[in-house]
Amino acid sequence: MTSIRAGRQLADELTTELHALYRRLHAEPELSMREYRTAELIQQRMTELGFETFSCGGTGVVAVLRNGTGPVVGFRADTDALPVQEDTGLDYASVARGNLPDGTEVPVMHACGHDTHITCAIGAARLLSEDRDGWAGTVVFLFQPGEETAQGAKAMVDDGLWDRAPLPEVIFGQHVWPGRAGTIDISTGPAMAMADSWRVTVRGRGGHGSRPEDTIDPVVLAAHMVVRIQSVVAREVPAQQAAVVTIGSFHAGLKENIIPADAEFTINVRSLDAAVRERVLTALRRVISAEAQASGAPEPEVAELYTFPLLYNAPAQTAEVRATLGEAIGADNVLDAQPRMGSEDFGHLPDAAGVPGVYWFFGGMPDEVMDGPDPVPSNHSPQFAPVLEPTLSTGVTAAHAVLMSRLGTGG
Repeated sequence: MTSIRAGRQLADELTTELHALYRRLHAEPELSMREYRTAELIQQRMTELGFETFSCGGTGVVAVLRNGTGPVVGFRADTDALPVQEDTGLDYASVARGNLPDGTEVPVMHACGHDTHITCAIGAARLLSEDRDGWAGTVVFLFQPGEETAQGAKAMVDDGLWDRAPLPEVIFGQHVWPGRAGTIDISTGPAMAMADSWRVTVRGRGGHGSRPEDTIDPVVLAAHMVVRIQSVVAREVPAQQAAVVTIGSFHAGLKENIIPADAEFTINVRSLDAAVRERVLTALRRVISAEAQASGAPEPEVAELYTFPLLYNAPAQTAEVRATLGEAIGADNVLDAQPRMGSEDFGHLPDAAGVPGVYWFFGGMPDEVMDGPDPVPSNHSPQFAPVLEPTLSTGVTAAHAVLMSRLGTGG
C-alpha cells in the first residue's frame, strides 16, 4: 500500500511533464513500423531515467531497469498511429502525413490512443526509477511498433526479443478506450478476439455489358459470395459462441458498360475460440470456392493479410491485478468487462515467452462526454481525443501499482 500511495503523489508532480510529452507525441504520430522519431524519443527518455535500452523489431524499443535481486516483470506499450485525418479541434492536433506501404500519402493521427500508452509507460518508468529503494527486481518495458497491422509483436519476437531481454514472469499491458476517465475495465480469460483478414480476388471473363452471355461476371459472382458469407455466423456458429464476419471493401470495374475481368473484396473475421475460428475460416473457403464453381469461374485467389492472436488474461494473475487496481484507484472504479471482439497482438509477447499476460482498459472520456446526448467517439474515430486528466494519472498509477505489486520489497 505504501508504494501505491507514493505512486499517486509522484504522478501529481509529473503532471506538467507528462502533459507536454503527450501533446508532443499526439502532434507527431507515425504509421505502423515507421515510428522512427517516436522510437528515438522513447530511447532518449528511458535512457535518461537510467534504463538500458536497445532497438528490437525495427522501430521497437526495449528498456530494462535492473534493481537488485527479485522478480522480472514486463510491461508493454504500443507506439504506432493510424491513417486518419484528425478532426478533434485540439490545439495540438496532428497535421502529420505519412506513406502507406504502397506509397500512398495519407494523413496520420493517434486515433487509437497509443500516444497515451507511451506517456503512461514513461510516467510509470520514472516513478520506478526515482524510488529504487522501494522495490527490488528487474522491469522490462516493451515499446512495441506496428500493433495496428499485427506486425510489431511478431517482429520483436522474431528479432530475438526473449534471447536479448530478461524473461519476465508475467507481462502486463493497458489500453485507453472511450470509457469514463478514472475507471478501469478488465476481463478474465479471453479478453480480445483473434482476427483474420483476407483479400479475395475473383476471376471472371470480361466483356461488353450488352453481351453478358459471353462473359463470366465477377461482380455478380463476388456479390453472391458476400451475401452467402453472411450466413456462416448465423447458420454455422452455435448461438452460445461468438464470431463476427465483415466485408470491409469491394472493388470491381471502371465503367458502367464493361463487365470487368475480376473483382476484389476483403474479409475480416473475429472469434474468441480456436475451434470456432477454424470452423468459420473453413466455411468461408468452402463458400468462396463453391460459388466460383457454380458460375464456371476459376478458383478465386485468397491472400491472408494478417492474423491477430487471442488476447487471454490468465485468471490467477488477473485476480491479483484486479485487487491491486482496486487498492490503487478505488474498487468502485474497477469494472468487470465482457470479452471484446476487437483485436490486439499483445498476446503474442507472453505466448512467445511462455508466461501469463494480463491486459486492461482505462477510460479516457470526461463526464460531460459520457453523459452528453451525442455518441461517444470510439477508438479509430477522427474525433477520438482522451481528456488528459484523470486519464494520464489513472494510466500511470495503474501501471506503476501493478508492476510494484509483483516486484520484490526494497531495502
